Amino acid sequence: MKSLQLQSCVHENNTIECALFEVDIPEPGPDEVLIKVEAAPINPSDLGLMFGILNTDTAAAGERNGFPAVSLPVPEAMMRAMKTRVGQWLPAGNEGAGTVVAAGSNDEAQALMGKRVGVFGGELFAQYRCMSAMQCMALPDDVTAEEGASCVVNPMTALGFVETAKMEGHKAIVHAAAASNLGQMLHRICAEDGIPLVNIVRSDEQVALLKGLGAEHALNSTDEHFQKALTAAVEATGATVAFDPIGGGTLSNQILTAMEVAAQKRMPVWSRYGSDEHKQIYIYGMLDPAPTALTRGYGFAWSVSGWLLMPFLQRAGLERMFAMQQRVLSGLKTTFASEYSDRISLEQALELSAVQTYGRKATGQKTLITMS
Repeated sequence: MKSLQLQSCVHENNTIECALFEVDIPEPGPDEVLIKVEAAPINPSDLGLMFGILNTDTAAAGERNGFPAVSLPVPEAMMRAMKTRVGQWLPAGNEGAGTVVAAGSNDEAQALMGKRVGVFGGELFAQYRCMSAMQCMALPDDVTAEEGASCVVNPMTALGFVETAKMEGHKAIVHAAAASNLGQMLHRICAEDGIPLVNIVRSDEQVALLKGLGAEHALNSTDEHFQKALTAAVEATGATVAFDPIGGGTLSNQILTAMEVAAQKRMPVWSRYGSDEHKQIYIYGMLDPAPTALTRGYGFAWSVSGWLLMPFLQRAGLERMFAMQQRVLSGLKTTFASEYSDRISLEQALELSAVQTYGRKATGQKTLITMS
């Protein structure tokens, strides 16, 4: 069986190219299933494989194998970081949903035959995908492929933030770029679980959006009084953990500063080493590829580190992971619902206008690839 599949390659001539290929799809093994992919979202993590951290405004249209293709110039410094990728065509697409059309012989695989499933495991910007039955979640009968296509990355990440806070003993959370699909999910989860949440966005329109959803704390980071408002919100909630998808710049530093000011007010005795309350920043994205700037004016009880979904799930353990999956599946139409601004076919995904649209990573912009 053949399947059209989207792949990315870094070339020796300092370019990165995305193109479509017809590939052979294997028969499923005993513990595998063959999925006819129906829908797959384009997430920032997918863009990282497709284009690195390059600005897609520099993309140039091309053609390969009779289909549209795009290529971007890669600066020399970035080529050094990508040298192990040179000449390798890598399939893209982290998650999606579709129907199982063939299944291996074991019970787990056979139980999924004919069912619509949500999947995570790469290579899903394709018409068909053969993968382990263990990587599939059977969707409720009333959930469409479009509703189930984003059942892993954003829902499990947002829920993972809450579970991380609970596991580490934090009672409130700060979240940046909070008007995104993921941010709105996190707001709904925290409202359900009674966890105070401080939302940071970049415009008054996004503040109004979150306030309209019932958010108590929604702050515009471009406002001249942002630091004062952030400190007040952190003090009011007692937040000591933050999740930042921006990464570069000074925002993480501003959050740590606000946390320290609030923590010092709770100190019974002054200390020249600052508060002993641990303050944690998790960076989980690179919306700003600039360096993370830290002034370190917040004592010594703090940490800035990375957060990724799969390492977290390994740390959380199977019992917690399965409980999270069940919560997501039961709330795909409510708490974990995703909204899409654009829908395109697999062939259209590499048209220049589409690439420059979904490559902007703008709040409210989320593209779904649909396989007709």
